[in-house]
Amino acid sequence: MARRLFACFCVKKSSSSTTKPVSGNNSAAVSADVPAGDGPVLVQLFSSQGCKTSPAAEMLMSRLGRGDFDSQIRGGDGGGSGSPAMVLVFHVDYWDYKGWKDPYGSSQWTVRQKAYVEALNLDTMFTPQLVIQGRSQLIGNEEETLLKSISEAPRFPSPAFRATFQRPTSETLQVSLTGALRMKVDGNGMDIMVAIYENGLVKDCARGENEGRMLSNDYVVRKMEKMCTVKDITRKKSVSGTAHFTLWDGFNSNKCGVAVFLQNSSLQVFSTQSFKLPDEI
Repeated sequence: MARRLFACFCVKKSSSSTTKPVSGNNSAAVSADVPAGDGPVLVQLFSSQGCKTSPAAEMLMSRLGRGDFDSQIRGGDGGGSGSPAMVLVFHVDYWDYKGWKDPYGSSQWTVRQKAYVEALNLDTMFTPQLVIQGRSQLIGNEEETLLKSISEAPRFPSPAFRATFQRPTSETLQVSLTGALRMKVDGNGMDIMVAIYENGLVKDCARGENEGRMLSNDYVVRKMEKMCTVKDITRKKSVSGTAHFTLWDGFNSNKCGVAVFLQNSSLQVFSTQSFKLPDEI
């Protein structure tokens, strides 16, 4: 493989939250609406506040996540139920040296992007980069290509998970899932991934390529864990597991959601489901 390069692509043309008091052992159970047909396509954006062209891609993800393009993705007839796309934004850390340390950047997300570079036989790590259903990629600002890629991506039934959320302490969260996968998993196995994302993040960038800009970020992945690996599972067999998270300063459940997806060893995504965090948790 050729030497990897880093690039920040150009395309022509924060406020902190206070945490509610938690007495410990709070819990709530949630059942998400399960689409009758196939579930949403997972759209992953690899981004950085230190990249000049990432803010435009972040705005595109905010619009996608709130449903601005749903009718276009479905062919303009507005048919179908549920959102056709599930958005997760991973902030990488390899631009931090340029003068602005991304407060949401993590080497964990850089490693994930590197794995996609290898899986998709690419030579370059760059931001903003979009990965669609773990199978194709494009520059993060290409709106028309993005919508076409989502509409053409393979889709799979969403799991029928019921989620239970518990706060053993004010600093921790447990997400327990129980239900059928609604798809068969062979002996090669798949990982069930659970991610906590945060919306409504606003930051005044004081240095770097975006100096002087007010940056707005949604669907930012703050934590992600593998709940379990499943093998030789029928579509109707019930699966259970728990993911454990250490929360960040300023955690506010009103701004957060949970995304669940199945991925294979090549990080291809096969099934997705999302939950809103209960207000009382």
